[in-house]
Amino acid sequence: MKAANSAAPGRHYLRRTVFFTLIVLTTLVALGLLISVFQKDGISPLEAVLLALYTVLILWISASFWSSLAGFMIRWTGRDHCAITAMTGPPKAGGAEAPPRTVILAPIYNEDTERVFAGLKSVYQSLVATGQDGQFEFFIHSGSRDPDIWVEEERLWHEMCEELNAKGRIFYRNRPEEKGRKCGNVADFCRLWGGRYRYMVVFDADSIMSGATLVEMVRLMERHPRVGLIQVPPIPVNRESLFSRIIQFAGNIYGSMFTAGLNFWQLSEGNYWGHNAIIRVRAFTECCGIPDLPGKEPFGGEILSHDFVEAALLRRGGWEVWLAYDLDGSYEEIPPTLIDYAKRDRRWCQGNLQHLGLVTARGFHPLSRLHFLMGVMSYLASPLWFLFLVVTGVEAYIESQHLPVYFFGENLAPVWPVSFAVQMTTVLVVTLAMLFLPKLLALLLLLKDADRRRAYGGMLKASLSVLLESLFSVLLAPVLMLFQSKFVLAILFRRDVGWPPQRRGDHPTSFKEALIAHGGQTLLGLAAGVLTYYYVPDFFWWLTPVLLGMVLAIPLSMLSSHVSLGRKTRSWRLFLTPQEFSQPRVLKLLEDNLQRVAEKPAPAAAVSHFAEAISNPFVNALHVSLQPAQSLDRRRRHYLEGLSYRVLDDGPDSLSGREKRDLLLHQETLLSLHTWVWSQTAVMGPDYGDKGG
Repeated sequence: MKAANSAAPGRHYLRRTVFFTLIVLTTLVALGLLISVFQKDGISPLEAVLLALYTVLILWISASFWSSLAGFMIRWTGRDHCAITAMTGPPKAGGAEAPPRTVILAPIYNEDTERVFAGLKSVYQSLVATGQDGQFEFFIHSGSRDPDIWVEEERLWHEMCEELNAKGRIFYRNRPEEKGRKCGNVADFCRLWGGRYRYMVVFDADSIMSGATLVEMVRLMERHPRVGLIQVPPIPVNRESLFSRIIQFAGNIYGSMFTAGLNFWQLSEGNYWGHNAIIRVRAFTECCGIPDLPGKEPFGGEILSHDFVEAALLRRGGWEVWLAYDLDGSYEEIPPTLIDYAKRDRRWCQGNLQHLGLVTARGFHPLSRLHFLMGVMSYLASPLWFLFLVVTGVEAYIESQHLPVYFFGENLAPVWPVSFAVQMTTVLVVTLAMLFLPKLLALLLLLKDADRRRAYGGMLKASLSVLLESLFSVLLAPVLMLFQSKFVLAILFRRDVGWPPQRRGDHPTSFKEALIAHGGQTLLGLAAGVLTYYYVPDFFWWLTPVLLGMVLAIPLSMLSSHVSLGRKTRSWRLFLTPQEFSQPRVLKLLEDNLQRVAEKPAPAAAVSHFAEAISNPFVNALHVSLQPAQSLDRRRRHYLEGLSYRVLDDGPDSLSGREKRDLLLHQETLLSLHTWVWSQTAVMGPDYGDKGG
């Protein structure tokens, strides 16, 4: 094995040359087939547009195809000398050295507090089981604006420290200012506490990682001192709706092959996915200060998708960024319904499109620029496909209006016109082959590993699951195409999406919700179907898979959201994943912790957490102890006193969310209000908390 920093620029160059050459050759061959159809009578302007669109789209598809094929070869042979886990670093200097201190950083924003803290508790317990938990600390860095969520986070943090006997090991802070969202949370942490740690492992609200994986991540960073970041691919788990179980199955069975393929050509110029990654704190603080983009949102202002940018900045600073595709024990939870999945896409779409302004920025590595372009293309591909279908339909209509001429010139035999079906066959065969062959290759990998076959329910059930998942993805593709096309259009018209919290728990989609989300898609599918069937019947049959997904969007969205259907398919051993077949310990810990939460007795009366911060001595003392002392000018003091009197007279709910937060931010005012509540029971009544609940 070779040292990380000596690995082989030559090997890197050879891999990338082969990879990108194959992409270009595939694109040229596919394009040549399509040109051969068009060139009979010369290429019209409309056909030129089709060729341009197809060139961009086939480049995108072939890049994914060759990444999957490279990953298949790596997984099949079981050898990859250019994996970060397979390379030894330079020898370390002798002498005993204290283990590096590492922080698990969890930036959160108005999340499901019970789920967040149950997850972090599970990770902590998993680390304790390794016996190496002493080098790890946890920091929950909250940007939550909702006053009730803020107070509840503090209470759960305290309970977690008490239960785990982890005082001084688990920290919590709610950031007073809102600027920067998650990126601002991380930057704020690094500025105030980053010097305490050598590494930080950044979590999302639903991230879960095993203790053994965390220990191994630190070991890899210690072996490779020029590595600034190692991304461990998170595997989707724990959702039970039919939609999420299908997505989880796809992420498991295809994901390991695809991520191995990504590492084949990315190597030390990898990317960052925003969570489930370990970062060298010094490198991050030196390189990753992210300025606002010039102009107004949605293209300017704060960068929403900061992770790609941070990876590019690390690489620009000379640090390596790797994808540890073969490390297990990294998990996340996905949106439970198609509509929630699309809402998350809407937020990511704006962030990725912002990267267009960074592609030509100075100093970035060429692969970092490529990452930016690929992030943009992941959303631009949908409107381009939509435009391609529209232009193809128009071209088909024009072709259908021409009267065929079978005899002309000196030809004795008839010259048959080229059928429009030929060009559609060309497009479909080449495109579908590259889309669906990787699925067959993923199944082929199961033949080598009996344990993996069992984990997916056996070869027969795994094959049937892949077939059903493929059919589902065919129906889902046009729905997502329309969603993403709408998102891109909204962003082009400069409609900002902001940073809304996600709905993460399983829940069914109602007919009203599905109708609002998919009604326009259904009508568009019906209209397109009628027009093409009436005017271009040959094209109608080629378009049927697209039309079917659009027309069935409402029932597809509603049925796939049901947990009962997801559980039924699991009982049939369909869409089974290794984590369902044999539950990892850290996921079992999470399940147990959530079960304990569910078994907690409900409070006798519904009292808001903000009201508790005023009336409950313990909650008030805990909150006040976590706020820094502040000096107030006279105007601010009178403003807070006015809010206090409104609470006394009209109850906590008389205040807006912003006003509640203003009260919570000032410890002296809140403590005084608590004292007034306890000393004026005649005014407030013994059940004061109920008044504002």
